Amino acid sequence: MPDRMTVAEREAFLSDVRVGVLSVASDRPDRAPISAPVWYDYSAGTGVVTIMMNASSRKGVALEAAQRFVLVVQSETLPYRYVTVEGPLSEVRRPDTEKDLLPLAVRYLGEEGGRAYAKGWEEAGAAATDLVYIMKPTHWNTADFTNDLA
Repeated sequence: MPDRMTVAEREAFLSDVRVGVLSVASDRPDRAPISAPVWYDYSAGTGVVTIMMNASSRKGVALEAAQRFVLVVQSETLPYRYVTVEGPLSEVRRPDTEKDLLPLAVRYLGEEGGRAYAKGWEEAGAAATDLVYIMKPTHWNTADFTNDLA
């Protein structure tokens, strides 16, 4: 039986650089929920998860309709652990390259790669189609299998 993480452990885990899987209710009644890998940002103590995507993508349209999402983040190596957070959107806005995209890109690609990515994003005009989605988690689910594997 896995252990639950403490608040400090789950916030530290979610703050680590990992690819999350976003799930949101489908925008179509004949389809299952939409689930897709996403870059995200979470800083321990802030209480908010930030993601960014094209507003006209299927995920963006579904987020607009549902106004909430789930993010699942896991470790892929031993010891297996995961955190899921779910909650309503607390803010949706146009992105700012320096404030929103650059820190996210640097988080995942490093300084040089992140700056190059942000420059390409600006040159492609993505700021006109992307939105920043901010969620304040209201439900947390965690598991830490460390002691199960000892």
